[in-house]
Parts: sequence; C-alpha cells; structure tokens
Amino acid sequence: MRVIMTCPYSLSRPGGVQGQVLALGHELRALDVDVRIVAPCDGPPPEPGIVCVGPTVEWESNGSISPIATGAAMARRTIEAVRSVKPDLVHLHEPAVPGPNLAILIGFRGPMIGTFHIAGEMPQKWAMPAVRMIMQRIPTRVAVSEAARALAYEFLDGEYTVLWNGIDVDRFAVGPAHPSTRPSVLFVGRHEPRKGLDVLIEAWQGIDRDATLWVASTGPQTKELQARRVPNVEWLGVLSDDALAQRLRGATVVCAPAIGGESFGMVLLEAMAAGAAIVESDIEGYRNVARPDRESLVVPPGDPVALRHALQRVIDDTGLRTSLVEAGRERANEFSMRRLAQRYVELYEQAMALV
Repeated sequence: MRVIMTCPYSLSRPGGVQGQVLALGHELRALDVDVRIVAPCDGPPPEPGIVCVGPTVEWESNGSISPIATGAAMARRTIEAVRSVKPDLVHLHEPAVPGPNLAILIGFRGPMIGTFHIAGEMPQKWAMPAVRMIMQRIPTRVAVSEAARALAYEFLDGEYTVLWNGIDVDRFAVGPAHPSTRPSVLFVGRHEPRKGLDVLIEAWQGIDRDATLWVASTGPQTKELQARRVPNVEWLGVLSDDALAQRLRGATVVCAPAIGGESFGMVLLEAMAAGAAIVESDIEGYRNVARPDRESLVVPPGDPVALRHALQRVIDDTGLRTSLVEAGRERANEFSMRRLAQRYVELYEQAMALV
C-alpha cells in the first residue's frame, strides 16, 4: 500500500500535529506501508521520506500562531508530489487548514481520509460553507478526541471515528533523567495565553516549597513573564527531543495549566510514560487523557490559588504521587502508536474499498 500523509504545519518546527504525523509515519512503515509525508519545511526536511512543499508564513489560529505554507508554488509542488508518488490513498491531517491539503482536495481523485486535531475554535470560520462542500470528498474522517469531533461536526457535519493520538512509550520511559536535587515541576508549551503559563507563574510566586519550576519553550509572553523575576524558575528555552525526554523523566510533576483550546493532551501522555505525576486544568481535551483523581489532580482553569494548592499537595504527598505515577504508566500504554497505526491501516483499507 502506498500512502501520502500531509501535514499543513512546518515539520522544521516542534508541534503536536507535526509530531503525530512523523511518529505515525514511522509505525506505518514498520507495518509495510509505503508512506511519503508532504508538508512545508523551513529548511531541509528533518528526515527521509518527506516531500517539502516550501517555507511557511505565520498564521493566527485558535489562539496560537501556526506555520503554514500558501501560494501557487506550494500547490504546484504538492500536485507534483502526488503525480510522482501515485498513492493508493491520501491521509490528510487537519484537512480544513490551508496549505497542501487544499491542493490535494482539489486535484486528487483517489480515496482520502482526514484526521481532525483542532479543538476550541475552528480556523477561518467565514469560509466554512465552501470548506464544508469540499470536505464531502472525504467520507472517512477521524477526530483525535471528542472535543475535536464536536468542533468538526459543528462546522463541517459528517461522521467521525474518534481515535487517540499515539505515543512511543519506550522513547519517554527508557533513558537517563535530568538530575535535580529538589522537587521539580515542568511546564511544556508555547508561552501564550491559552497555555496558561501566566497562571502557573502567578501560582508559583506564592508557593512555599523548596522546589524548582522548569519552563520549556518560548513564545510571545516569554519576556513579560521573565520580567516578573519569580524565584526558583529556570527558563529552558526550546529543547531538543532528547533533552525534553530527559526533563520529563527527571520531573516530579508535569503541570498543564491551559485555559482551553486543547483537543488532546499529548504532553500528558509523554509525562505519564516518563513517570511524572500530573497536575492539569479541568478542560475536556485533558481530562480524557489523564483522568481526574486517577492519573492526575485537576484544578479549575485560570485559578492560580487552586493550582498552587494542587502542586503543593503532590510535592508533599509521596503516596499520592506514587499512585498517580503508577496509574499514569498504565494509561500511557493504552495509547500506543503501534496500536494506532494498526487502526489506521484498517481505515485505509475500508476507504479504498469505497472507491
């Protein structure tokens, strides 16, 4: 089986959708599926098997900034890739996002499936009537969570199979941990309002514990939040995949304080696989991954006092922390990328049988 998978976002930059596309491609190849990934890149492709359709521009979407490719040159490269590969099927990730997906929806006449990742706010809502029409060419649709399914259905109608985002458990569970002489809390995510880092920094300012807050990545709020000079905070910047995995394995707690707009808590899966306890906001995209009072403690989104108390509780209570970690490791195994790839192969075969 020969498959083209698309990603509308630059594979040169870290991101949840990009990570899922690359990892799913690896597992599909292990199942003897010939996968080529068509996506924009800002520089050389990060690995073999990728067809780069050009550089990106920054696009405001769902409270964040997404690196997407636009223009005639991108569309031409996309169509050339399809003609060259001659796929049996095309798998579109984020079909409603501008870029190579639109070129394929217009120009490809073979079987297609689409995976919808977005939750919170649909991009370019003004264009949804036209997008809804072209989406009729994708009879087989997947959503990565109930929140993503609800949003896609609201604007695009149709039927959706809900499948999880996958994880390579061993990549996070096995390997060295970043050393720390005292309890450490890790935040991973772009520094923008919807991720809730400002709430975490406010909570940390009043925490009465001998502990360190590790803040990974950067974003538009970085300088503003650093200027608060809250003690016991290490600003790590953008980490390599290996360095991030080591921080996850070394963290006592991973804190996910997002206030909304999350379809699936990928960082929560990575943290659970790595053996960290979870404190998270009580939002739908998170609670379906790390379940309240089983794999995580939850707090109301945007509440720094409740967040501070939850972090103190997990830091102080060894028994609670052990229980969360053990349950989290079991939960992470349920989201295996290999199992996800096997489910997609079944959907590929069903989609090809419809044509």
